Amino acid sequence: MNCNPILVEALRGGVVESLHRGALAIVDADGAVHTQLGDILRPIFPRSACKVLQALPLVASGAAARLGLTDAELALACASHGGEPQHAATAAAMLAKAGLDATSLECGAHWPHHDGSIKALAAAGQQPSALHNNCSGKHAGFVCLACQLAGDGDARDIGDIRNFVRGYTGLQHPVMREVSAALQATTGYDLAHTAVGTDGCNIPAYAIPLRHLAHAFARVGTGTGLSPEHQHAAKRLRAAVAAAPEMVAGSGRFDTRVMARLRERVFCKVGAEGVYCAALPELGLGVAIKMDDGNTARACEVVMAACIERLLPLVDADAVFMRCFSDVVLSNWNGVEVGRLRAAGLLRDGLSAA
Repeated sequence: MNCNPILVEALRGGVVESLHRGALAIVDADGAVHTQLGDILRPIFPRSACKVLQALPLVASGAAARLGLTDAELALACASHGGEPQHAATAAAMLAKAGLDATSLECGAHWPHHDGSIKALAAAGQQPSALHNNCSGKHAGFVCLACQLAGDGDARDIGDIRNFVRGYTGLQHPVMREVSAALQATTGYDLAHTAVGTDGCNIPAYAIPLRHLAHAFARVGTGTGLSPEHQHAAKRLRAAVAAAPEMVAGSGRFDTRVMARLRERVFCKVGAEGVYCAALPELGLGVAIKMDDGNTARACEVVMAACIERLLPLVDADAVFMRCFSDVVLSNWNGVEVGRLRAAGLLRDGLSAA
């Protein structure tokens, strides 16, 4: 079995306390490998890291234009949000434009990930709905796409529309066929012969190698190798995310903070189980990361930050900003510094040599 390299180290008392192994692929829009660390050919589940790929049909189909979806709404379609009030309200607004409501969502309900929003709901004596699910924006986008695929939406009975939308998370539903086709087209990977699981939000999850995921994000960042419809969709979604980065994650979250700072220079997206993907449009590069231990909250962010810090030409203030994510001070509950979380030497050396 291949042993992936150590990419991140956690230090305490001046010694390494924990190690995080993983793999990293950086690929250009023509498919050439720019940087490889570890096994980038093993199929992995990208989970939520590939939401922008799954959102391409929403724009390419004409549904987004027909419904007049805003930047915030399109950004939410690419999001793993914290369930803050603006996130739930924006998902509800998307559904309302399609003439539907939260009962159409098939992602399930959970408490917000954002601490303040959990407390506010509980204090009000309310229970979370599907709108608070971190994938509600993506699913609202699927519902909007379903309404477009149903055809003649303005003339059809709303009951017929609801019937068509129902079951949109199924592998053979027209919505999922469109989403699968977009994944196939952008990654260039044969989805018909790979493992298929079920994601946490109930849609099909395909196993795809990091090399192909990184290539897909390079394509999203440049338009190279995409159909005209997908080129337009990728450009529109990147612009929407840059205009409304608070919708993609939320208060204090890595994706929102980095994209609020660097705007269209970076599109980055976290996925469950230690996966991260990014497009660096001005460089024509895509990045895909998988941590072996599934560590997303700490290790994977450090790797992504190190990639952005090393690859993008940054002014001093932006470089200092990114270094705070690639070399993180760890403090205890008394605010006392107790250690650091840092990109391992092999990772920094590998990026420097690229």
